[in-house]
Amino acid sequence: MLAVCFAAFAAVALLAGCGGAQGDAAGASTGSSPTGYTDIEPAQLADMLKQRDFVLINTHIPYAGEIEQTDLFVPYDQAAELVGELPQDKAAKIVVYCRSDRMSRIAAQAWVEAGYTNISNLDGGFEAWVAAGYPLLQLDSQ
Repeated sequence: MLAVCFAAFAAVALLAGCGGAQGDAAGASTGSSPTGYTDIEPAQLADMLKQRDFVLINTHIPYAGEIEQTDLFVPYDQAAELVGELPQDKAAKIVVYCRSDRMSRIAAQAWVEAGYTNISNLDGGFEAWVAAGYPLLQLDSQ
């Protein structure tokens, strides 16, 4: 009987531990990213652009506009193959964006998996950028 009680107690403790892990994972999605990159808001990017100590990459395809001072255009679906376009220093500061942030998240994750450690993603993409009152360039040459 003691063994049965102990087994039941262990099962309850194990289930409680699993529930706690799920809670932690859910909390992580709204705070620091478990993905290896950081989400930034449009106002943060605007402040960062004043100092320009990072590489700004647009991953949206097809071309639909860009944030002024964009350094590179790397199609999100070729992020892993075009990792050579990124700075050689895997600790280099990189900010990535696309229209809504779906494509940039895919690219950011690929680059984290390639060993890059200082990547930020514009949360909401350039749609959020424009909604916050910042300009979006439309260049015909792309």
